[in-house]
Amino acid sequence: MSAIPSEQRRVMQVCWVVDDIDKAMADWTRVMGIGPFFIFRDLKIDSVRYRGTPTSTHFSIAMAQAGGVQIELAQQHCDNPSAYRDLVSKGENGLHHIAIYVADYDAALAHFTDQGLKAAIEGTFGEMRFAYVDTSGPLGCMVEIIEHDPLEDQIFARVAEGAEHWDGVTDPVRPGFPDA
Repeated sequence: MSAIPSEQRRVMQVCWVVDDIDKAMADWTRVMGIGPFFIFRDLKIDSVRYRGTPTSTHFSIAMAQAGGVQIELAQQHCDNPSAYRDLVSKGENGLHHIAIYVADYDAALAHFTDQGLKAAIEGTFGEMRFAYVDTSGPLGCMVEIIEHDPLEDQIFARVAEGAEHWDGVTDPVRPGFPDA
């Protein structure tokens, strides 16, 4: 096996699936002092395949920066089969995935599939491709591959900048999209 490119070794995000995203944001802020959270409510992805079968997912996510790692909270609103439910049952909270942000999506995905690991979810969000690779056997969680995208660059920069200048109290939850 060839050496893993450095961008694939850099975990940029850790995600927990939660039952109540508002409570989870408040808990993370109170217990860990992490924030502010940028909330993206009621997202719908229709261009996704769950274990090879077309499906859709309705969910909300919140992101905050904790040093060099982004904390993501995800709440699934629908009952459709999904990678979220593969590891965290409805009504529960738990670690779901770590994420890598890569320029070469195809090579990153091949790195995992060449080891016999399967994508639980593959899809697009806008123009950006993503996959949740089921690495729960060897790692205890999934790995999300996020394809480099200019819009994601902007979102990730806003999240990091928000934490850098945050006083720990003011506006602990903020809209994810600037005009929301």
